[in-house]
Amino acid sequence: MKKIIFLLPFILATFLGYSQGTLTKNRQLPSVDIKDVKGNPFNTSKIANNGKPIIISFWATWCKPCIKELTTIAEVYSDWQEETGVKLFAVSVDDARSSSLVAPLVNGKSWDYNVLLDQNGDFKRAMNVGPIPQTFLLNGKGEIVWQHTSFEEGSELDLIELVRKLNKGEEIK
Repeated sequence: MKKIIFLLPFILATFLGYSQGTLTKNRQLPSVDIKDVKGNPFNTSKIANNGKPIIISFWATWCKPCIKELTTIAEVYSDWQEETGVKLFAVSVDDARSSSLVAPLVNGKSWDYNVLLDQNGDFKRAMNVGPIPQTFLLNGKGEIVWQHTSFEEGSELDLIELVRKLNKGEEIK
């Protein structure tokens, strides 16, 4: 019982930290073979943005918070790109049965993102993704500098502020 009481604050801190956004030591993306939304092979080592920040959002067609997050960002994405040069990669974790729903949903929502399919969950596992939506922010060197799980109204404003800091060369804390 003492062990549980001792560990509880650490478990809660970890959970709350991930739900609100956490700093991740600068690590590179793993190289994993997945597909683009048209079914063409794509290796995650090709995720790049000419020295500008990158957002990677793991989502699924059945995940309402995921769709809300990506739809909310879509409303301001062209402004974000113009201001910061950021590029967003939306990685669907739908399996082979539901991945046929991805392209129609993306087209219906008019999302102007690079959409990738991780049908086997290989990239998800390599990135240690838990609950979705889970969003990663990469600096201009392609290093993961921040991650966030869940979505609530207004959290997109926090995300763009972090992108702006990266563009200014500021460290993410």
